[in-house]
Amino acid sequence: MKSIVIDPITRLEGHGKIHLFVNDDGSLANCYFQVPELRGFEKFCQGRPVEELCRITTRICGVCPDAHHMAAAKAADAVYGVTPPPAALKLRNLVYNAFYAGDHTTHFYALGGPDFVCGPDAPPAERNILGVIAKVGLDAGKAVIAQRARGQRAIEIIGGKKVHPVTALPGGMSKRVSKEEQAELIKIGEEMVEFAKFTIKVFDDIVLANQGYVDLILSDAYAHRTYNIGLVDANNKVNFYDGMVRIVDPDGKEFAKYQPKDYLDHIAEHVEPYSYLKYPYLKKVGWKGFVDGPDSGVYKASPLSRLNVSDGMTTPLAQAEYERFYETLTKDKSGRTPVHATLATHWARIVELVYACEATLAQAKDDEITSDKIHNPPTGIVGEGVGVVEAPRGILTHHYKTDQNGIVTEANLIVGTTNNNAAITMSIKRAAEGLIKKGTEITEGILNRIEMAFRAYDPCFGCATHSLPGEMPLEVVVHDAESGEELKSTRRCC
Repeated sequence: MKSIVIDPITRLEGHGKIHLFVNDDGSLANCYFQVPELRGFEKFCQGRPVEELCRITTRICGVCPDAHHMAAAKAADAVYGVTPPPAALKLRNLVYNAFYAGDHTTHFYALGGPDFVCGPDAPPAERNILGVIAKVGLDAGKAVIAQRARGQRAIEIIGGKKVHPVTALPGGMSKRVSKEEQAELIKIGEEMVEFAKFTIKVFDDIVLANQGYVDLILSDAYAHRTYNIGLVDANNKVNFYDGMVRIVDPDGKEFAKYQPKDYLDHIAEHVEPYSYLKYPYLKKVGWKGFVDGPDSGVYKASPLSRLNVSDGMTTPLAQAEYERFYETLTKDKSGRTPVHATLATHWARIVELVYACEATLAQAKDDEITSDKIHNPPTGIVGEGVGVVEAPRGILTHHYKTDQNGIVTEANLIVGTTNNNAAITMSIKRAAEGLIKKGTEITEGILNRIEMAFRAYDPCFGCATHSLPGEMPLEVVVHDAESGEELKSTRRCC
């Protein structure tokens, strides 16, 4: 047996490691996905005033600090038993949709896109954002950069800073929006909607027009029939900021629907000795290992999952894309038949990108966002609160307990990538099993196709785990099946 190590896995946030064990005949013996760092932010939160966590937890990650900012603010609202005024909630929704519009742009064009735009077998030196620009043109590259800048500017206007926002606090917001800033936000929203239309065309021309890519998306090597989880509004439509948590089974039937504060009645966490990243699962189904199907408690929490648990989108362009997505992949535009193709997550992310851009424009036009009534000061304390939002990578939970002075005594964070950990592990193994066969030469292209299985989830291990040294190596090691001797190890840094 030989060992192949992919270290680090690439085009993601954070670091990780894939360890492949290959039999002497070239077939796959086993595959392990390892995250060898300790997440420590729950400990950092203890002993802090709960209102400070809206700022502290944004430092978990520079990619999605807005998600932690909002989840922490909602949890702090609950700790103090205070409801923000309508204008504050509208500001939170607006800045959160603008954040989504920028974050999904980053993944599609810079992280996931190179596999399709440049090709999964392209050399690593070309399979990156520069390779994407070389393929789609310099003007398209400028459009992507401008879209990212628009999202950051909207966050700066409402959140106070382009990165690590600071304006959400228990009971609302600390900064109002002026009429001049509203006019700028409307212009940003209008330009975002045009960029969304541009992205739809890019995806159509480069991915959907290539039958080979469509076949790859729909192949068994990138498919898992699991439960799906996500936030929905009162009409079961996708909502990033608020709503009920809905779970559907592999056939699309509703399995559970609950208030975010009741998450512990539904979600438990499993551990494995080789990883510091835990494996959440459905408590009422149970942990059955890394297997899919209705008898397994494994679930996915991703853009694809959010579409699978919903009955559609609340904006017109996004709803049209939602219907086209399901009609193309399931022949049922209603969305009631779930899509289980892992790589289809990239298309689902575009549907959400369109929605986020449309929602940013619609919410920017609401004059109430310029109101001075943006904060209800807390007058009492409950001592415990749960805040849940949809981070771009999946449902995000912040759960705090405090003493009577609001000092945090316990904190629990379950981030999107943690929710997806079991599914990511299974997806990597399924891809490896489909690609590494008897007599197969293991090339750079094959290793990248294995990485494509996790890349669809846009995993953020910076959010999910933390280590004091700040390192998170990813290595693929191949061992002899019988002797256990290490035959080969592979590390990559690009």
